[in-house]
Amino acid sequence: MESMTYTYRIHPDIDQEAKMLDWLEQCRRVYNYALRQRKDWINSRKCRVDACSLRHEYIISVDEPYPDYYKQQNALTVAKKNIPEFKAVHSQVLQDALKRLDRAFKMRQQRQFGFPRFKKVGRYRSFVFPQFKSNPITGWQIKLPKIGKMPIVLHRAIPDGFVVKQVRVLFKASGWYAQRILQSDISIPEPMPHGEPLGIDWGISSFVATSQGELIDNPRFYIQSQSKLKWLQRRLSKKERGSKSYQALAKKISLLHEKISNQRQDFHYKISNHLCRQAGMIFAEDLNILGLSKGMLAKHVLDSAPGQFLNILDWVCRQTGTYHQKVDAKGSS
Repeated sequence: MESMTYTYRIHPDIDQEAKMLDWLEQCRRVYNYALRQRKDWINSRKCRVDACSLRHEYIISVDEPYPDYYKQQNALTVAKKNIPEFKAVHSQVLQDALKRLDRAFKMRQQRQFGFPRFKKVGRYRSFVFPQFKSNPITGWQIKLPKIGKMPIVLHRAIPDGFVVKQVRVLFKASGWYAQRILQSDISIPEPMPHGEPLGIDWGISSFVATSQGELIDNPRFYIQSQSKLKWLQRRLSKKERGSKSYQALAKKISLLHEKISNQRQDFHYKISNHLCRQAGMIFAEDLNILGLSKGMLAKHVLDSAPGQFLNILDWVCRQTGTYHQKVDAKGSS
């Protein structure tokens, strides 16, 4: 089964935007409450039964089971009867907030990620409709359950053989977006080794050095915009928090960060396609991204985003039929 994600710009009216912002806030409340519930249960098990913790914490009965996703989902059904704000939100949207928290805890255990953090106001920026009976897009409009129809900018059509599985509504500094998760029953086989090999070496002074002697310059998008960001953030620090001028300046900073992110992602896609056109096999270093991002050159490493580049390169290789493999970084340069 093959899946891909297409992102489109949507234009809700004033009432629809207010409703979607309220949905984001209710999802944030559900997420934070479920996280606090799990955190209290974990903290209550950190000391012996006959001892007392030096930190303030809730005392939970020893026979109280761990609040996993299914128990919290049942508790959410009861909470919707007492909290009218939850009734206005689509039921599966609230359930997805609990799924998101459950995935965060699983990633913490499986991949040693950090402990999930609470979402501050404005930090919960997306919600998901996990399933649709039919295509929600008709013409130049998209229909979302309990929200209604709104204009959508269809800059590209759905490929043949793919159907809409999910829709994620995303709120960015530049506006609202709908990410359509498409799925197809067609299974694309993994590319096999063939053609001319090409080795690539990631760096900071040069973004990529190939085995054919090509050096691709590092554009340093964040470094180029750093002086402007510094100037805007200094102005923001002098504004009264919550005022109109503060909010306007904060939006300018968010738009600049979004522009840097878009520039970086566009550059990674262009370089990946450029490399795939040169060879049938691409070999890249298996880098320790986490370790590199904690050193003296952390800012430059995060600016070039080698992890995102390698993920995009792997996806482009699968789409173009290019064999891609990571090799041990030791002694590869």
